[in-house]
Amino acid sequence: MPFSSLTDPVDLARAQAALEKAWADLRSSLAAGSDEQERNDLAYIVASLVPLALDEDDLARRSIDRFREKA
Repeated sequence: MPFSSLTDPVDLARAQAALEKAWADLRSSLAAGSDEQERNDLAYIVASLVPLALDEDDLARRSIDRFREKA
């Protein structure tokens, strides 16, 4: 569970919103059939970046950048 380490409800909500934004941006560029694993990988990235981000938009942007670096 990628967000299990987040105990603050605000951080959890921000992570969820950032995940949805980042996924909407990345989804169309991914190979068919890899959606579930790729989304899970992205969720872990989002969770790891929560402490560094200013807001959910910043969190989504940072997460997208990190996700693309790993590819």
